[in-house]
Amino acid sequence: MANLTFLGHAAFQLKCGNDTILFDPFLTGNPLAKANPDDLDCNYIILTHGHVDHIGDAVSIAKRTGATVISNYEIATWFAAQGIASHPMHIGGAYNFPFGRVKLTIAHHGSAFDAGDGFIYMGNPAGVLVTIEGKTLYHAGDTGLFYDMKLIGEMNAISVALLPIGDNFTMGIDDAVKAVEFLNPGVVVPMHFKTFEVIDVNPDEFARKVSAIGKKAQVLAVGDDLEF
Repeated sequence: MANLTFLGHAAFQLKCGNDTILFDPFLTGNPLAKANPDDLDCNYIILTHGHVDHIGDAVSIAKRTGATVISNYEIATWFAAQGIASHPMHIGGAYNFPFGRVKLTIAHHGSAFDAGDGFIYMGNPAGVLVTIEGKTLYHAGDTGLFYDMKLIGEMNAISVALLPIGDNFTMGIDDAVKAVEFLNPGVVVPMHFKTFEVIDVNPDEFARKVSAIGKKAQVLAVGDDLEF
């Protein structure tokens, strides 16, 4: 049994057995986050792309815990240059880690890190499929709707899909509902909403529209868990 905790924005914690994986741990500077990054322990960090609100606290957490950062080649190399353990991947590639299988998918977005004195190129943005104990989790990252989501759904039995709904930077509610049709997950959890005024949408509206097409959505408050 795996346990998924919503940390706010696109950040999640996944626990299974002795392994703890963080996704896009944007906590410091996140007005909705409740977790203190200094209190989080993990042995892996998965990053979908290089924007500040997704890399977040990954550097400090990885240095403190010794966690391995899993991401695209450019991001992983940037972390390795700072003395942080990393595993580089790229879109379409998969790798079997001790906790399970990770595969990167396409995502339509940007990926550059604001270093304060200019942007650093961070490669292509990605979504990620994590298969653990026979169940598959899909974190879509930041993305617009794309038709290949149908192919992702056909080739993978997705237990849980984490989809952005905030609009402006990513899919809005209606596009995310269409993504649910394509992906056919067991349950969908909305993310990337309300953190900033420009993405202040109602996740309950998304849940109602998902229910209307015969699918299941679960809105998690920050700190809430989902077992699968």
